[in-house]
Amino acid sequence: MNLSQPPLSSALSSLEAFKGDLIPKSVFTTCPYCGVGCGVAATVLADGKIGVTGDAAHPANKGRLCVKGSALDETVDLQGRLLYPQIRDAVTNLMQRSSWDHALDKVASGFNDIIARHGPDAVAFYVSGQLLTEDYYIANKLMKGYIGSANIDTNSRLCMSSAVAGHKRAFGEDLVPVCYEDLELADVVVLVGSNTAWCHPILFQRITKIKESRPDMKLIVIDPRRTATCESADLHLPVKSGTDVWLFNGLLHYLANNGMTDSGFVDEYTNGSSEALAAAAASSPDLLTVAKICKLDPQDLLTFYQLFAGSKKVITAFSQGVNQSSSGTDKVNSIINCHLISGRIGQPGMGPFSITGQPNAMGGREVGGLANMLAAHMDLDNPAHRRTVQTFWDSPQIADKVGLKAVDLFQAIEQGKVKAVWIIATNPMVSLPDADQVQRALSKCQLVVCSDIIEKTDTNAFADVLLPALGWGEKDGTVTNSERCISRQRAFLTAPGEARADWQVLCDVGQRMGFGGFDFSSPHEIFDEHARLSTFANGSAAGDVTPRVFNIAGLTGMDKAQFDALQPIQWPVSRDAAGELISTQRLFADNRYSHPDGKARFIATPPRAPMHATDEDFPLNLNTGRVRDQWHTMTRTGKSAKLADHVPESFIDMHPQDALLYGVREGSLARVSSKWGAMVARVQHGGGIARGSIFVPIHWSNQSASDARIGAVVNPVVDPVSGEPEFKNTPVRVDDFPVAWHGFILSRKELDLDSVTHWTRIQGRTFARYEFAGRNIINDHGQWTRELLKIADPDADWLEYADTTAGVYRAAHLVDDRIDICVFISPRPDLPSRAWLASLFAKDYLEDADRVGLLIGQPIEKGADAGPTVCSCFGVGRNTICSAIREQGLTTVTQVTTCLKAGGNCGSCVPEIKKLLATTLVEEAVSH
Repeated sequence: MNLSQPPLSSALSSLEAFKGDLIPKSVFTTCPYCGVGCGVAATVLADGKIGVTGDAAHPANKGRLCVKGSALDETVDLQGRLLYPQIRDAVTNLMQRSSWDHALDKVASGFNDIIARHGPDAVAFYVSGQLLTEDYYIANKLMKGYIGSANIDTNSRLCMSSAVAGHKRAFGEDLVPVCYEDLELADVVVLVGSNTAWCHPILFQRITKIKESRPDMKLIVIDPRRTATCESADLHLPVKSGTDVWLFNGLLHYLANNGMTDSGFVDEYTNGSSEALAAAAASSPDLLTVAKICKLDPQDLLTFYQLFAGSKKVITAFSQGVNQSSSGTDKVNSIINCHLISGRIGQPGMGPFSITGQPNAMGGREVGGLANMLAAHMDLDNPAHRRTVQTFWDSPQIADKVGLKAVDLFQAIEQGKVKAVWIIATNPMVSLPDADQVQRALSKCQLVVCSDIIEKTDTNAFADVLLPALGWGEKDGTVTNSERCISRQRAFLTAPGEARADWQVLCDVGQRMGFGGFDFSSPHEIFDEHARLSTFANGSAAGDVTPRVFNIAGLTGMDKAQFDALQPIQWPVSRDAAGELISTQRLFADNRYSHPDGKARFIATPPRAPMHATDEDFPLNLNTGRVRDQWHTMTRTGKSAKLADHVPESFIDMHPQDALLYGVREGSLARVSSKWGAMVARVQHGGGIARGSIFVPIHWSNQSASDARIGAVVNPVVDPVSGEPEFKNTPVRVDDFPVAWHGFILSRKELDLDSVTHWTRIQGRTFARYEFAGRNIINDHGQWTRELLKIADPDADWLEYADTTAGVYRAAHLVDDRIDICVFISPRPDLPSRAWLASLFAKDYLEDADRVGLLIGQPIEKGADAGPTVCSCFGVGRNTICSAIREQGLTTVTQVTTCLKAGGNCGSCVPEIKKLLATTLVEEAVSH
């Protein structure tokens, strides 16, 4: 397979082949990655390529895009796309192309047969925050209102369900009270368990930009790791993982004991303060106790408490470090308690702020995407709500008990209780904890249906039916971001192959199962039903007179043209007497909450440690999370060469003293293992990890590496309230993973390296890069390499250098004086620069100096090696930045940006540039 011109399927032989019908103008849509919900202007250019820029009119990003958003144009090709339905052949066990009719009949009849024999709870859906709201709505309507089971859960269970549960306990409804503007109006912003600089870059840039204009504004970061976000912080509290409740109970106790209670607010608008204060006093009676438990410097802890207490306008923004815990819901409520005790809620610049992880996690919550919810913020365990939804849907039944949450669902599949599962737009074989259990479950499941845009994923390998879905740029509907802003995601590409919208496929299956209520012809019809349900019997259902805040009555009755023209708008949404839309920027300004008595509730949060503690066999604590330039399991971002350069491989970040203690070295491979599984990656010392802990990123799958699924290692313990897994606390051990040699290959053709002990694949612009290592002894490097690369022609233009004594080998295969493949092997992991070698693949022919450089392993010309990528937006490497700092006397990020453009787009690399400035200037001072 030639990577510079990837062959595609039949008539769709290239991206240009299906661009003839593209809309020849800019289309305003939204980014499909994180929960910031940035607006995107997508333009089909004259040469058929796609231009992507930020939408300057969108309130979330005001024209800015992070590097992932900027690289969206590199992810819409058809390489690897699932383009037509497939069904597994019962005889050969291989997937075979199918018609849509045959595939849909198989899904519908399969579900019907299992329901007839075993009941509705024997089937399940597992969906995703990547779905549009309309897709989500239909999936929930079909499962809960027609099949009659609540066995539909979502991968949002893995990231935001603790926030949902905390909101419902405190406010009576899943409500995010603040908006992005509050981050700019606050005097103190506290980021808890959120590497915002990498995971929500545009929000972080809004914070840092306003901080530059208001130097008195304080930024506090609470995180066990020193992340890129900490580079801009006034105070970093490296809290011991799992001790957040002690920390915020201590803050609650401090506020109450230092006269910071807003007694009028607490007495009139809240309940439960006495119990919450008693729990806080019992667990966190004084500053020194909290500091000892949380392993913090007492003076730093006091500074945090004083800054919070002394500033009315405080935002506490939290993300996965809070949610992904066996006590995640209590962590959320311990934060909310601190805002309630001091009345810091409902006004500009203050409040607790859950920053969602996925582009439509919020939209999924609106339509009841979780197994314990109903649509329109109604509760599954409330009989009046069940009657309301069933009446509105006119459905034959309604689920009457909570369904299986994600981890429980796949355990039930393995146990044979759930016999059919439909997985839509997610990859649980990689993303769920105890991922090897997921593999066992899927291998035993009677019917596995997968709807996806990519053909080969770890999960799809176990499918009995594969259904091709539309991807970003092709599908049409709405999403809701972290500040409750509903935005349109609009199509600007025609559907490739036979791919269909998820809502359409779900409706087709519903109708084939014999159900009415699924005769929609467009997304705007589904959105209108969703909007009408939000206001149906809202506050007047029998036995339930409490109005629900989620109400988008103002968006009902839109025709297709109005839906297409819908501008970003925050809910609740109503209309004034003149028919103009009224949006709601922030909630609780009227101090009215969604509990029956209209009051907010304090929740007592007695702290508890993570379920599994480190011990002699597993002495280190595993923390997992994202890296800057990748998204989830890389089925999309993995296509982009721009995004691959910054962190090309999975890694194990650990403290140098721990590495010494456990016999592993920086740059070498090591195995991380727990009671549940193991993975292999390269050790690094990032400088931000405390002793006793390690960090491993979540993105790598069996498609991108031989053995790097960290989900297999993570323990399956969940929060008892939210069901969210404990991704931040798994006891592990780290052992050396011995190999005889290390190497890498750059190749224009796809390679099969399954015979090699360890490998990782990284996408380049016109090539693929493979990092690999082996345990075999290579006696003849030339012969072994030619066989591995399948170069059989004895007259091939083959350059090579071998040092048999040192075990060093370098070779390159040229075709018409143009580099086709190069390979480097050494017993040591410190191999030549990949950045310089990658630049050779852009040349039409190699000059003599290039050939010499290939053999000696480095460029002849000074400055030819840019080094590892720092700024992905403009492709600026570490060596280039450091050279400019030294040679031109640069001392600020602004100067670096002016000189090299680095840091001038999304700003995600600014923290790294700051570190390079500091270290380079120190090195220069020492050398002089």
